[in-house]
Amino acid sequence: MTKTNLITGFLGSGKTTTILHLLANKPADEKWAVLVNEFGEVGIDGALLADSGALLKEIPGGCMCCVNGLPMQVGLNTLLRQGKPDRLLIEPTGLGHPKQILNMLTADVYQPWIDLRATLCLLDSRQLLDEKALNNDNFRDQLAAADIIVANKQDRATPESQAALARWYQNNGDSRELMHVEKGAVSIALLDKPRQNQRELPQSPEHQHAQSVPHGLAALSLPGHQRWRRSVNSGQGYYACGWIFDEETVFDTIGLLEWARLAPVERVKGVLRIPEGLVRVNRQGNDLHIETQPSPPLDSRIELIHPAQPDWNVLQASLLSLRLS
Repeated sequence: MTKTNLITGFLGSGKTTTILHLLANKPADEKWAVLVNEFGEVGIDGALLADSGALLKEIPGGCMCCVNGLPMQVGLNTLLRQGKPDRLLIEPTGLGHPKQILNMLTADVYQPWIDLRATLCLLDSRQLLDEKALNNDNFRDQLAAADIIVANKQDRATPESQAALARWYQNNGDSRELMHVEKGAVSIALLDKPRQNQRELPQSPEHQHAQSVPHGLAALSLPGHQRWRRSVNSGQGYYACGWIFDEETVFDTIGLLEWARLAPVERVKGVLRIPEGLVRVNRQGNDLHIETQPSPPLDSRIELIHPAQPDWNVLQASLLSLRLS
């Protein structure tokens, strides 16, 4: 049986960073797998996790629990039966609801395959000061479904957000473990904690996605003759737009970072080629985190998410102008 953990959390809570930390600290003799789902189509998390050494399946373009769970079932079956990993980490989109996923993982058909352990929910305590997050059913139910609450980004917390976290935990914690960490530095021992939270969750809100956008198990890719592509997606009150560029495209470093910093959206995430090699861009609100590495990615990908629909054409024109080749 494969030990399995669900790693949930709202947009920008640090799920991918946490999974990268866990993979970097896994036992050397174990084979791990990751099933990752993103709201957008271009597959940023897959690119970030590509060099982690884990088996990887991506479900881009919405929620893995949609379409009667078929995309998740296909990805899950492939990893379990072909990969036979010792542990599986499942990262749903930050806009995903945990009910259908937990129902699937506990279904009779998966009992011989899955040993479901604790569900971790990542939380940036500043989200508890954000009315839009607090009023989001997925945000509330991700926290309600968790066995362990991981208060991440403690280096960015404020006295107000810490007080909000203390109030929330007093009213909603139910004696569940509350961990305080920075930069996703979660102890690997948490993954072997048992699943104890059996509360009944409400049905998730109806998921609506752009009908013209195909959903599948492969992130957006480029035909051989095409230099770049754009893909849009929408649902649950959010809009996403992503771009993928071929391996020959290199961006101006300073211009790209300014574009990411100033883009009028809540969420920016990307892995792109620059003259120095590779830059990883991760922005939630005003928090911009960048990381450079000498080895470039196979291609460049960047995605924006916002609760209102920006002028994607204007943002695209300024992004295209930053190409050096």
